[in-house]
Amino acid sequence: MTPRGILNVDKPEGITSFQVVARVRKLSAVKKVGHAGTLDPLATGVLLVCLSHATRVSEYLMELPKTYRGSVRLGVATD
Repeated sequence: MTPRGILNVDKPEGITSFQVVARVRKLSAVKKVGHAGTLDPLATGVLLVCLSHATRVSEYLMELPKTYRGSVRLGVATD
């Protein structure tokens, strides 16, 4: 039986959403794998990865409300 469903992947900083999908594809041996929305390579956060038949709902998942959190450090200068 082919694995199917939606994985909540905690994407670390420094890799792309495409790289996450490629790793899931390799580990699961599922050919049809996609993500519901792209996270910047420098961002961390939850990336929804859809397997098999679940890829059909990715467009609806992307329409759901999202929450973004960030932190600001005042009084620091960088080059």
